[in-house]
Amino acid sequence: MELLAADLHIHSVLSPCGELSMSPRAIVARAVEVGIQVVALTDHNSARNAPALAAAAQAAGLCALFGLEVRSAEEVDVLTLFDTPADALAYGDWVHAALPSVPCDPALFGDQVVVDGEDEILGFEPHLLINAIEQPLDAVCAEARRRGALVLLAHVDRPANSVLSQLGFMPDDLPVDGVELSRFGDEDRLRAEHPALGGLPVVRFSDAHRPGEIGYQQTQFEVAAAGVTEFRAALEGRGGRRAVPVRRALA
Repeated sequence: MELLAADLHIHSVLSPCGELSMSPRAIVARAVEVGIQVVALTDHNSARNAPALAAAAQAAGLCALFGLEVRSAEEVDVLTLFDTPADALAYGDWVHAALPSVPCDPALFGDQVVVDGEDEILGFEPHLLINAIEQPLDAVCAEARRRGALVLLAHVDRPANSVLSQLGFMPDDLPVDGVELSRFGDEDRLRAEHPALGGLPVVRFSDAHRPGEIGYQQTQFEVAAAGVTEFRAALEGRGGRRAVPVRRALA
């Protein structure tokens, strides 16, 4: 077993809210600098920069997962994490098919940039990625799980785009592996106010939109290797594996 510091909620230049400094190569360099051993890209409703992350991470000797932050029809954000770029891209195709055909106005939202592992621009995503897709929350989670993803409800304590803000409750039998807290979230208060979340594992990631935020929050996984199966076992506390969320991990 080894203890791996992971930040699995990071936005790149592909997300309309991500800074242009957030290329996959820059993300990897910052992760190495602050001692993060596993990263994941979770751009809004797209995994088109997953191949670039794979190339950059391999060059730096860093472990990576590949994901999307999907916004369901109810405007609930969900982290979906895969072991390979191909799996993330395939699920991304399913998500994109349900994305409203609304063009991205760069003057309002900035460019949604697709790059390679050397930061060369390959193109631009024309559809605005921040929108809710035309698939309900249960379908978003179920389809991701069917394809082998680790599924986490994003920033559940936030007053917008969380399962609690949008629905006001935790649906029964929603196929998720855990819930993520934002940097403002308090785990004890969350469980006291929302007992329905009491049995779900909690993680913390940075939700980084600029390089200095990477690793600010992280989760340490004690596992045999980095990957979806091992991380799920750690969240469930199986086989001596464990997951420890770390708030304010960096100054």
